[in-house]
Amino acid sequence: QVQLAESGGGLVQPGGSLRLSCAASGSSFSLATGGWYRQAPGKQRELVASITSGGRTTYADSMKSRFTISRDNAKNAVNLQMNDLKPEDTAVYYCNGWFRGQSYWGQGTQVTVSS
Repeated sequence: QVQLAESGGGLVQPGGSLRLSCAASGSSFSLATGGWYRQAPGKQRELVASITSGGRTTYADSMKSRFTISRDNAKNAVNLQMNDLKPEDTAVYYCNGWFRGQSYWGQGTQVTVSS
């Protein structure tokens, strides 16, 4: 059974940075496509960024210049570096992983951007 655990969320001021991490247990994240999604109150869940097992990355247009997704294979994790955060980035951020054709989700971590 694959489990994903997010960490790194919190409260940050506009213009600040946060680094989210998603650690997998039960399977190797290096063989899976990993992704970050977010859901703001009253809105649908949306893709933030994803990374394939081969390292190909995809970003939502509004986050492409500010966010970076990466792998840490030593920690069996996928990370999301978020810079120049804006109040509209406030949301619950969810980690997703595709392992052997099956999708798994983490429980989510809250990111709040506010002064």
